[in-house]
Amino acid sequence: MQQEFSVLMSVYKNDIAENVVTAVRSIINQTAPPAQVVIVIDGEIPQECDDALSALKDEYPIIELYPLEQNVGLGNALKEGMLHCRYELVARMDSDDIAVEDRFAKQLAMFEDDDQLSIVGSDIAEFIGDKDNVVSIRDVPAGHEEICQYLKKRCPFNHMTVMFRKSEVEKAGGYLHWFYNEDSYLWARMYLAGCKFANIKENLVFARINEATFYRRGGKKYYISERDLFKFMLNKNIISKGEYRKSCFLRYIIQVLMPNWLRKFVFIKMMRKNPNVGREKKQDKEVV
Repeated sequence: MQQEFSVLMSVYKNDIAENVVTAVRSIINQTAPPAQVVIVIDGEIPQECDDALSALKDEYPIIELYPLEQNVGLGNALKEGMLHCRYELVARMDSDDIAVEDRFAKQLAMFEDDDQLSIVGSDIAEFIGDKDNVVSIRDVPAGHEEICQYLKKRCPFNHMTVMFRKSEVEKAGGYLHWFYNEDSYLWARMYLAGCKFANIKENLVFARINEATFYRRGGKKYYISERDLFKFMLNKNIISKGEYRKSCFLRYIIQVLMPNWLRKFVFIKMMRKNPNVGREKKQDKEVV
């Protein structure tokens, strides 16, 4: 018998109704569907998006909507949403991405195989416009030790892909606000709490990106957020002074000094995998 679980999402003013509907349908039409979908409405949203959510709720009784009067940011919105998640297993999903139909089945199998596992994520396929237009792959390490080492330099999970034990997140303090880095802040605290990590080496979510994606990853405010996150890890003895200085130096170059077009190039061409590399090798084998 399948273990029941919740899905946790948040929508806000910049979300597009069509994308939200696609995202929600992708998590409901799963080979292993959720028992509950918690959607936090983070402040005022466009009327079209509000109407779409109401229609989805009427169509799927498992959807629960929790509107907030004012925008409080993703970390605080997810903190509120966690209060309404009834099940021990909770899966995250972003409001503009698309889950592969067997995503939850594969994650549930991981928890069934390891009762010590705290959280499991996966790789993502990043696309622009159409889902078939995949421009990059963000792959993350699979095993616990590898993830713990990766965490010291970069975010070791793709946030929209994770499924976790609610009790394990709560023992680390739960979701808290941290400008654009509420997920990395949570992973660091889960590391300190002795949680066990894993990633599935498959693209279980198609993640929607655009020009604004790379713009948001730049600027002094974003740099300060990441610098302070590394300072937190330094103070908690997760990283050394040398690792702290190196990470801050690299991020200052990428996030403050680089223009947006160059930052986009670095992220897609140097910090991501080319989605066509494996495909080309496979085609070569078929030709042979």
